[in-house]
Amino acid sequence: MSIARTANQEVTEEDRLRADLYNFLGLLLAGPPDGLLLAQVGGLSGDKSDLGQAIVRLADCAKTSSPKDVEREFNKLFIGLGRGELLPYASYYLTGFLNEKPLATLRQDLRARGLSRSPNVFEPEDNIASLMEVMGALIVGRFGEPAPLEDQRTFFNRHIAPWAGHFFADLETAKSAMLYAAVGSVGRAFVEIEREGFRLTSE
Repeated sequence: MSIARTANQEVTEEDRLRADLYNFLGLLLAGPPDGLLLAQVGGLSGDKSDLGQAIVRLADCAKTSSPKDVEREFNKLFIGLGRGELLPYASYYLTGFLNEKPLATLRQDLRARGLSRSPNVFEPEDNIASLMEVMGALIVGRFGEPAPLEDQRTFFNRHIAPWAGHFFADLETAKSAMLYAAVGSVGRAFVEIEREGFRLTSE
């Protein structure tokens, strides 16, 4: 007979930090930050690594940004008139069209975990913000037991690795991006760290 184990027993401090960063990126990419979140972002610090320096740059941008400025920036990037400057969806990046096979594959994987889109959510599930949120949730077990490393690797390699780095690089250089250019730098550096980490643990 197996004994049920709690998430607290399963998740290391390193994994909690990974999940926190996934959730942080998901939060910033789901909608423009309010004044409280901007203030929290402005208080971040980082080390000398690429990721640490990207976080420092993001904090500096947050200190000089107002919620209204960031809302305008977010709308230009992701909403716009008809569409924003960027389309942050796996289907679009991988096929050039929305609602294609990558979305269907993701939905199958989410259903296998007992997950589905909430009725009041209209964004396709392959939105970058949703994928960041799901990845963070898998790590800490917000949907049940924390996902084993192999399961995390499979989800990452199937749904995030093929396109997220490209999206974050586009965000870094988007003409409408200021604060979100720094978000792009953080995301690109973090995805590369995760890619390399999963590669090393599979050898």
